Amino acid sequence: MKPSLTRRDFIQGSGRLLAGLGAASLVSAAPAGPQRPRLVPSCRDPHLKLTGARDCWSALRKIGAEGVEATIGEDLSFPLLFHPDRKYSAATPEGIKRLAADLEAAGQKITAFCMYNRYDERPEFEIDWGTKVARAAQALGVKAIRIDVVPHKLAKSEFLKSSIRTLGKLLEATQSTGVAFGIENHGNTTNDPGFLKALFGGVGSPRLGLTLDTGNFYWFGYPLSKLYEIFATFASRVFHTHCKNIKFPEAERDKQRPMGWEYAKYTCPIYEGDVDFRRLVAILRKAGYANDLCVEDESLGHFPPSERAEVLAKEIRFLKSLA
Repeated sequence: MKPSLTRRDFIQGSGRLLAGLGAASLVSAAPAGPQRPRLVPSCRDPHLKLTGARDCWSALRKIGAEGVEATIGEDLSFPLLFHPDRKYSAATPEGIKRLAADLEAAGQKITAFCMYNRYDERPEFEIDWGTKVARAAQALGVKAIRIDVVPHKLAKSEFLKSSIRTLGKLLEATQSTGVAFGIENHGNTTNDPGFLKALFGGVGSPRLGLTLDTGNFYWFGYPLSKLYEIFATFASRVFHTHCKNIKFPEAERDKQRPMGWEYAKYTCPIYEGDVDFRRLVAILRKAGYANDLCVEDESLGHFPPSERAEVLAKEIRFLKSLA
């Protein structure tokens, strides 16, 4: 979902990507032996100004996050990474070098780029833009790119065929980068497990998977008990996350609800909702997931502005307890 009030070691991270390893080893494969990778507690960049901090790095420190999902524009700018003295961009080697230096100085990571796409309206543009973004991700050691796969002009059946063609070309064009693309499950199309299975099967690339939005399948109407089956079905394809939650009345939790039913009323901080994050993280770890747990809180409008930074900080502390 689009936002409403809603990476520390970039030299090493970039080196891993530039080595050309496959997406599964970069994002999903757990190391051998008993050691488990630590998941990075991170935050979406639209939330950072709500902290009142002077710059995005201070905002991340204020809430205790160790990474950020960074929105990237069509010109390769980062409009939501704010600083009083500079603007950030990956359009030039100099811009990439400056951003990498500031990330290292701040002790932060970009755990994913966030793109807003219109694949059925402008496929050739999207392939070109996506290729540039993947090269920037490779240079900065960013593991995943969140993408939109949403129909704007085509019927669902035609959109599936069109998406398979376009994403197949995008994955081919970006093969050398090793960067993974994570489709966010949202809206009435990519919250459909049948559509996702057909799309992944049609494209046939291990570098195409999910930005798992932990609230959106629930928002779509699936009963709470069915969510964990869906999470497990796609866990091996999760490259990035949006962590959010909903607290429905008890009588509504384990039955099929209309899509979007009373979402604005019942969306809540992740530590208060119905989705059991300990169970979710266990499912992801079993599948070898090794990237981030990224806060996307669409309930912040329920709180006074003076309390929103602390809500985000509490969510980060909760995720650290699971990471």
